[in-house]
Amino acid sequence: MRSKIIHLVLGLILVVLLSVCTIKASASDDAYKQCENTVKKWASSSVDHKVQEDKHSLRDLLFFLHVPRTGGRTYFHCFLKKLYSNSQECPRSYDKLRFDPRKANCRLLSTHDDYSMMSKLPKEKTSVVTILRNPIDRVFSTYEFSVEVAARFLIHPNLSSVAKMAQRARRKTSAVSTLDIWPWKYLVPWMREDLFARRDARKLGGQSHLVTNDSYDMEDVLMPLHEYINDPIARDIVHNGATFQIVGLTNNSYFGEAHEVRHCVLKYHSLGDHVLEVAKRKLDNMLYVGLTENHKESATMFANIVGSQVISQHTISSSSAEVAEQRSLLSSTKSDLTGQSNSTHETLKNVSSTGEDEVRRENLTVGKLMEAYESCIANLRNSQAERRVNSLKRISPANFTKEARRQVSKILIEEIESLNSLDMKLYTYAQHIFTKQQTHVLHNMVSAEIQTSTQTTSSYPIFNNPPSWKVSISVTALLLVLFIFLFVNSRRRTSKVKL
Repeated sequence: MRSKIIHLVLGLILVVLLSVCTIKASASDDAYKQCENTVKKWASSSVDHKVQEDKHSLRDLLFFLHVPRTGGRTYFHCFLKKLYSNSQECPRSYDKLRFDPRKANCRLLSTHDDYSMMSKLPKEKTSVVTILRNPIDRVFSTYEFSVEVAARFLIHPNLSSVAKMAQRARRKTSAVSTLDIWPWKYLVPWMREDLFARRDARKLGGQSHLVTNDSYDMEDVLMPLHEYINDPIARDIVHNGATFQIVGLTNNSYFGEAHEVRHCVLKYHSLGDHVLEVAKRKLDNMLYVGLTENHKESATMFANIVGSQVISQHTISSSSAEVAEQRSLLSSTKSDLTGQSNSTHETLKNVSSTGEDEVRRENLTVGKLMEAYESCIANLRNSQAERRVNSLKRISPANFTKEARRQVSKILIEEIESLNSLDMKLYTYAQHIFTKQQTHVLHNMVSAEIQTSTQTTSSYPIFNNPPSWKVSISVTALLLVLFIFLFVNSRRRTSKVKL
């Protein structure tokens, strides 16, 4: 009798357990289906099914969607600041709180904001450019920069001192700092608190030496890399960050549904494929997509695709302004021929007194732009390197070098790759786009050469027998260069192994 009761009780327990499991499985299925519907609905409303026919033409407004740690700061200072005047820069790049696209003459927006910024821009009048980087390298660089900026605050005795200093600084200036900019406004304070906590622990423990020389696993000094990549903050902001930024789904998004869609993708990884497809279509319609690893080729391509068109716009704008001014002067002269010599002289003087920067832009060519770029990046890199060294001294002996990065375990590298699966696939797709862009640029160069040669040929007298063989040789040579360039570039890209 007792055994029957025991069996009955065990049977009831088993039934209850099975019921609970069934309910949980059903609830889980319902949650997945709800997320699937949410993501699919967003994707269908966000994807651009057709590639824009005029995607290669620069429109009125250039939106530089700056993915963090891709070298975008170099492009901003060494390309865009030389192509656009301060008055043409939308207020205020890298600070969405004061952004106003309605500003007159707003021609350039360079910001870490994601693609949702397009909801505030005239889409049909806006061209988008961006740069992508090997996702594994980008995670390393994001980690290192977070540490570098956070370490600057270690001159203070504690976090209270840091807070007081920040309040005084805000009262004195309205300038935008790194801590005002996404994603650093989240990543740097997080890392800063961690650095102070570890420093305080060392002081309390009286530890005088470290047990490791691995800068990426120096837990007595800073957050180890393996801990960093698995933290919820990194999972939300860093991993697959390029993909989420390009589709407008970061935690800084203007889209109302961004948080829910991102949450679903983070919870159910299979739903990420829908986001990836949207990201690919966004890249397809961009004016320019650069690659950090192909630095020189990317810079040359940017100068030829974007720079040349901005220069052309300046030339057209300058010519139109000159015609308008001449008509205005002629009209004023006709209306009053006497007693106006002094004012006319003053008007002509004002017209001719163009700012130095404007004159420089009017005389700019793609070749001069590249020369200025090379000089600029050398100075910029020197100043960045000096600041980095001074900052990392505060967490010595930790030091981020190429050699130290090569010592990171293969297991950890594979984990970073797994956590950034969407970015890995998007980067591969961007490489294909990059190759197409190279072909497009070289094709334009060939066409320009043919046009120039044809114009030169047509200027010869008929009896001189037009030298058409020169055109053939020029075209053949350029096509040969195109073939060699693409072949060598593809071989080199497949042979590279990067961390």
